[in-house]
Amino acid sequence: MRLGAFVKTNAPWLAAGGLLTFLSSFGQTFFISIFAAQVQGEFALSHGEWGSIYSLGTMVSAAVMVWAGGLTDHFRVRTLGTVILLFLSGACLLMAANPFVWALPIVIFALRLTGQGMTSHIAIVAMARWFVATRGRALSIATLGYAVGESILPLGFVALMTFVNWRLLWVLAAIIALAAIPAVLHLLREERTPQSMSQENQSVGMHGRHWTRSQTLRHPLFWYMVPAILGPSAFNTAFFFHQVHYAALKGWTHLTFVALFPIYTVLGIGAMLISGWALDRFGTPRLIPFYQLPMVLAFAVFSVGSSLWMAVIGLFFLALTSGANSTLPNAFWAEFYGTRNIGSIKAMAAAVMVLGSAIGPGVTGFLIDFGVGLERQYIGVAIYFLIASAIMFFGVRRARPSLAI
Repeated sequence: MRLGAFVKTNAPWLAAGGLLTFLSSFGQTFFISIFAAQVQGEFALSHGEWGSIYSLGTMVSAAVMVWAGGLTDHFRVRTLGTVILLFLSGACLLMAANPFVWALPIVIFALRLTGQGMTSHIAIVAMARWFVATRGRALSIATLGYAVGESILPLGFVALMTFVNWRLLWVLAAIIALAAIPAVLHLLREERTPQSMSQENQSVGMHGRHWTRSQTLRHPLFWYMVPAILGPSAFNTAFFFHQVHYAALKGWTHLTFVALFPIYTVLGIGAMLISGWALDRFGTPRLIPFYQLPMVLAFAVFSVGSSLWMAVIGLFFLALTSGANSTLPNAFWAEFYGTRNIGSIKAMAAAVMVLGSAIGPGVTGFLIDFGVGLERQYIGVAIYFLIASAIMFFGVRRARPSLAI
C-alpha cells in the first residue's frame, strides 16, 4: 500500500496516536526545561538541587510506570487516554499553582507519569499492536506528534514568556490537554479493543511465541538492551534540561538557541520517516545495533563546538538517532517478544527510559555544581554511546537466530 493510501485508510488511528504523542510534550523535558530559570529563581534552587528534584519525581514515575503501563493490555485507548489526559491537565494546573518547594517533586512526578510516561506509552503500544506488516510506517507517522511538539512548543512558549507570567503558561498547557479529549474520543469512536486485535493481528516473537513480562525479564536480550534504552533518554533529556545553562556557557541567548530547535525537528522527522520505511523493508535486527552511533558525533560536537553552526551540526546527528529512536526500539519489543503482552513488556522498557530521564539531569546537574562543565561531560557521554552500541550489537546478534524458530 502506498503511503497516501495507507494514511487515508488508517487516518483516525494514526491521528489519535499523533495527537497523544504531541500532548505528551507537556511532561517531556524539552518543555519543562524552558521554565528552568523561572523555577530555579522563584524557589532559589541551584542546578544540582533542581536536577535532583527533577530526578526524584521522574524516578518515582518510572517505578509507577511498571504497573501503570500494563493497563494498555486491558483498556481501550479511548478510555485510558481520556483518563490520563484529565490527570495530565491536572498536573499542569498543579505546576501553575504550586507555591511550595517541597511539593515540586510531586508536581514533576505527576507531569512525567502522565505526560512523558503514560500518554506516550498509550500511543506507542497502540501502534505496535494495531499494525504488523506496516508497523514501522505507523510508528513513524504517529510519533510525528513528538516532532511537532518539539518544534512549536519551546519556541512559542519562550516567546510568550517575555510578556506572560510563566505560571499562566502552564494553565494554557492544561487547557490544551483538556480540549484534546473530545478529539481523541471522536477519532477513536470505532476503535478496536486490544482483545479483538490480538485475535486479528497477532505477531509472535522469538521461538514463535508470545512472551510474558516475567519471561522477558529472564531473557538476556532485555538486559543487553538496557544501556541502549537508558542512554538516549538520559542524555538527550540532560541536553535539553540544561539548555538555558548550555546557551549561556556558549555565549548565546536562550531564544537564539531555541530558534534552532525547528531545524532539529525537521531533521528528526526525516530520520523518523526514513527509519520507519527501512524498518518495514529490512527489519529491526539489521538496523537497531547501529542507530545510536550518530549520538557519539553529536555530543562530541556539542563539547568542542562554539558557534551556532556547530550547534546545528550537533543537532543534525542528535536528530538522526532521536528520529530513529521513535520507531526502532518500539518495534523491537513487538518483533522479538510478540504483541499479546506488548503493553506490559513495553512498560518495563518505558520504566527504564523514564529512569534514564531521571538520571541524566540529576547526574549532570550535580557535576555542574561540583565544577565538571557540560563540555567535559559530553565527551564522556559520547564514549557511553559507543559502549552501549557495542553491547546492543552483541545481544541482538545472539538473539537474532531465535526469530526464525
